Amino acid sequence: MKLTLETLIEETLQKEKRNLFTFLTGAGISSESGLPTYRGSDGIWIKGTKYHKPEEFGTFKYFSQNHEEVWQYNLFWKKLIEEAKPNQGHFAIAEIEDLLDNEFQLITQNVDGLHQKAGSKNLFEIHGNKQTVRCSSECSDVMQFSPELKYKELTEDLTEKDIELLHCQNCGDWLRPNTLWFDESYNEKLYFFNSALKTAKNTGILFVIGTSGATTLPQMIAETVLQYGGFLVEINTEEDSYFYERFSRTKKYILIKEKASDTLIKIKEIIEKYKQTIL
Repeated sequence: MKLTLETLIEETLQKEKRNLFTFLTGAGISSESGLPTYRGSDGIWIKGTKYHKPEEFGTFKYFSQNHEEVWQYNLFWKKLIEEAKPNQGHFAIAEIEDLLDNEFQLITQNVDGLHQKAGSKNLFEIHGNKQTVRCSSECSDVMQFSPELKYKELTEDLTEKDIELLHCQNCGDWLRPNTLWFDESYNEKLYFFNSALKTAKNTGILFVIGTSGATTLPQMIAETVLQYGGFLVEINTEEDSYFYERFSRTKKYILIKEKASDTLIKIKEIIEKYKQTIL
């Protein structure tokens, strides 16, 4: 007999150990908010008419050689983020967190801060956050943008004042976006590497939403959840992700081919219904 989503959720809610509901989100969940994904046809690695491969443009090496160009692009991305609003999927996840409390964990690859705007509190941003910066020489902690620094249009050059504000006040080096680049490694301090894997060990259900699984930590999280007896539920209208290719033949993988926001609302309703029955 095939395990239904409702039965799986109810059984996990009854468990005393390894009962976390963990949500792993990627750029796909923010596409409904108007933000482009990374690798889709509207991917944000397309800048003007010049195409940059992610492995080239999204690196510390490229930034070190092209500070102004990378910052021009990131200040345009800052504009997109500031204008974007959370969608039903973001709000549903925040509402699920309110229902589950300590049995909930959000792990996001997204750098747009839309989960926080929707009210999510217990989250690990494993790729950083474009709303914050840090010194490229790592002489200081993560900090907020200067309020004087405004976003840019895509083809708009930096001003002398912009360049001044994009330098570290402590050591004088360039500030950098507080995000993980392709030639850098995950760590705990900035990207919650150990915390995410610890969460995976205690997860009853891992819901995967809006990510192709192209980076190593999300892959490790999924592997760890299954290794420790949890289930993987992927919400994806296509059969095109790493998770589908790697796990679709295992008994603890479920693919839900529906719109993410619709399924998240359904998950919230199942949890609400169960909570009411035990009152």
